[in-house]
Amino acid sequence: MAQPRILILGAPGAGKGTQSANITEEFDVEHVTTGDALRSNKEMDISDLDTEYDTPGEYMDRGELVPDEVVNAIVDEALSQAGGFVLDGYPRNVDQAEELEDMTDLDVVLYLEVSDEELINRLTGRRLDPETGDIYHLEYNPPEDPEVEERLVQRDDDTEETVKERLRVFEENTQPVIEFYDDRGVLERVDGEQAPADVWEDVKETIEEAA
Repeated sequence: MAQPRILILGAPGAGKGTQSANITEEFDVEHVTTGDALRSNKEMDISDLDTEYDTPGEYMDRGELVPDEVVNAIVDEALSQAGGFVLDGYPRNVDQAEELEDMTDLDVVLYLEVSDEELINRLTGRRLDPETGDIYHLEYNPPEDPEVEERLVQRDDDTEETVKERLRVFEENTQPVIEFYDDRGVLERVDGEQAPADVWEDVKETIEEAA
């Protein structure tokens, strides 16, 4: 099989990171995320785009939102350097989805379906060990060491209020992207509420059938 070109979609907590890692290892492709692509191309010359700054890094260093046209150019550059890839975190809106169509031909678009109730449970149950940076989950992956358990803290972006807002933003921005691919008949839905190993089996089979 040639190296597949894969787009993976899913809400925060759906398991995109876990499954993307599996995909990169199994199919020998690159994991392309918007954040990594931006960091790798901070000094890219974008003066031809007639934007406020001449490099993406100038937006990032000032804490300003990087414009869509800059993100599009960086993702295009990252994909052009990859034989195959799993793209995660882009497109975030329909305009970007249309731009992506001009950049590359996708072999498969995966959507990890998980209910809001399960997503809230997953995200609010996460805990951080401030000494090691390790992430645990009170239900699914608790630490074995009682001392570690005592010092765990909940990150600000994992509180129920924050999680619900993140899911609301995802629904508002990304749901139209899901419908965009669904309308084209290329969206492959995977039950993301299964155990991670079972999700992976479905993901792997879907890719092999499509690519």
